[in-house]
Amino acid sequence: MSHKTIHPEGWLPAKGYANGMLTKDGTLHIGGQIGWDANKKFVSQDFIGQMRQALKNIRDIVEAAGGQVSDVTRLTWFVTDKDDYTRRQGEVGTAYREVFGRHYPAMSMVVVSALVEDEALVEIEATAHLS
Repeated sequence: MSHKTIHPEGWLPAKGYANGMLTKDGTLHIGGQIGWDANKKFVSQDFIGQMRQALKNIRDIVEAAGGQVSDVTRLTWFVTDKDDYTRRQGEVGTAYREVFGRHYPAMSMVVVSALVEDEALVEIEATAHLS
């Protein structure tokens, strides 16, 4: 069996990358997700709205591979505005729990000057382990 590309049903095709790659051993690598929906339209111009959507995208990819949010073992966040993130910690926590519940995998946060999509304020990549 070779690696399997994971692409949620109904999503526009990814161009030049895969949303998810499932390895033979059940490791699911999820490429950086931003705050756009299945039609590649941003749902919000706000950090919290984009963060929530990026997490939903991760959840959708995990579920398309046959897993669930609790299978996610790592999240790496790339944010363009550290102050906005830290100032809104209460909202961040609320939005996070709406999508991931009380599942808290290992996480890293990296502050970057910009992301490839000009409107993007946050990008989150993930790793999950499916059995």
